[in-house]
Amino acid sequence: MIVTLCNKSNNLILKRNKKMILVTGATGNFGKTTIDFLLRNGISSTHISALVRDEEKAADLKNKGVALRIGDYNNYASLLNAFRGVEKLLFVSGSDILNRSAQHQNVIEAAKESGVKQIVYTSFQGKNETESSPLWLVSQSHLQTEAWLKESGVDYTILKNTLYMDFIPAFLGEKVIDTGLIYLPASKGKVGAVLRSEMAEATANILSSSGHAGKVYRFTNYEAFSYHDVASQLSEISGRTINYISPAADEYMQTLTEHGVPADFIGLFSSFAVAQANGELETTGADLENLLGRKPTSLKTFLTQVYGPSGN
Repeated sequence: MIVTLCNKSNNLILKRNKKMILVTGATGNFGKTTIDFLLRNGISSTHISALVRDEEKAADLKNKGVALRIGDYNNYASLLNAFRGVEKLLFVSGSDILNRSAQHQNVIEAAKESGVKQIVYTSFQGKNETESSPLWLVSQSHLQTEAWLKESGVDYTILKNTLYMDFIPAFLGEKVIDTGLIYLPASKGKVGAVLRSEMAEATANILSSSGHAGKVYRFTNYEAFSYHDVASQLSEISGRTINYISPAADEYMQTLTEHGVPADFIGLFSSFAVAQANGELETTGADLENLLGRKPTSLKTFLTQVYGPSGN
């Protein structure tokens, strides 16, 4: 049974737990937000540590009373030292896709050697977990990391994260309302995107409670949407007609290249769009809702916040 922390009368927060929670990637959006929710959940800052590469970039965490531990995924010795005395480790996946597998192996081996009791890992969710997926470069290291975790002998919790809803405006382009056009090769495919902050909140709830060892949670929305849905809702919100065109992937990449978009961004946007067109991102479920104690933010609510009168 999934534990929720929203009902204060059934609060399972380990307020008297003297064991340390360490959050990696703590200066990034996900890690920093998770720490904020841990503090809101009543976990004392003295029981939270943050793994950072640059102490100067973590002054805000230090001001909150969070202990800083210096470490780098590429430096095994630094991880071994940083993980000493840690009970629960939030292992935020690395962003260096080409070197991520080796980095992740360092994290797991160092956590095991340091005596970490539980690792909570932020993985990736897609229906196609084979080399035929446009997102194989992204998902391969996640799948390998999941296998290493299951073989490690350390208690683990795997969070299969879907696309952040926060990224939708980037896919639409900053002038989508002015141009009245969404141009993306996602065809009629759908995605169950979720706000990053709500994933972080659910992650903090997991770290703040017990009963999650060996669990795999799918962080996705209760509804999936297509860019036809986005165009329709944007039209309603803005009062202007927004059209959606789904070009061929090579045409899309050529168009963005001609407009000076960096190649790395083009490749990433195209891969996610084509995967969505293939139905690989059309996932829904109740895990996140159960952990939050409420439904995740809907597409319409999000678009209204970003593109409605108060968002502009």
